[in-house]
Amino acid sequence: MSDHGLTQCFATPCTTRTAAAIFSKARRGQAASPEEHAQFGTFIMLFLGRLYADKGWVEQLHLGALRNNSSQQLRKLGPDTGFDAIGDFPQARALAGYLDLLERDGPLPKIIIFNNNPADNYVFSTIAGCFQDGVTPGRVQFGPAWWFLDQREGMEWQMNALSNIGLLSRFVGMVTDSRSFMSYPRHEYFRRLLCDLIGREIEQGELPDDEMLLGTMLRNICYGNAQNYFPFPASAGVAARTQPPKAGTRRETRRRQLD
Repeated sequence: MSDHGLTQCFATPCTTRTAAAIFSKARRGQAASPEEHAQFGTFIMLFLGRLYADKGWVEQLHLGALRNNSSQQLRKLGPDTGFDAIGDFPQARALAGYLDLLERDGPLPKIIIFNNNPADNYVFSTIAGCFQDGVTPGRVQFGPAWWFLDQREGMEWQMNALSNIGLLSRFVGMVTDSRSFMSYPRHEYFRRLLCDLIGREIEQGELPDDEMLLGTMLRNICYGNAQNYFPFPASAGVAARTQPPKAGTRRETRRRQLD
């Protein structure tokens, strides 16, 4: 897996010659212009995306953070020390443009796009739907809530947007690149919120009270889809873990799904 933290995607293609000239200019200590920055960024991201497709890697795009907003704290503590915020950058055209450029010249790698601005949930979900190939289930994923949205409302907003626009059943669920032990409970928190969301919709008559159907879907979102999506080594325990729950009361079923 790869991970790119960008304010926006780059979608201003250039030739190899132009990219080399921009790089040489920067090495001489001359700042690149905004146009050159976008061109070189596009060149690098397309180059890497093609490598990911060739190697079978999953590409992750974390978009939309507005970083280091307090210049005083930046001088005192340095970058990335807790003074970042949600950015309201225009995302749609650049994201769609980058994915389109990547798809034109070869197979698109599996991609997960993470959104940091809840106003763009439907934007990201609809764009992800434009680049499915009918072969790889959920090839381009609208990724789980992250950063400022990594809490109950943010997770539910993301899951509702995905289920309204795309296929929740193909969702790879909670993904984190954190090495912090305190980040591990977010997977359990995500599973509880997912099961509660589905359980409430069953009780309200919005989803069928079908343990086989929904129990299998929940288990796949929590485990099976990720096992199939990422190039993990095969596990003998996959089949057992993705079996639908046994019959029982709705409360017992929801408890087993959480377990």
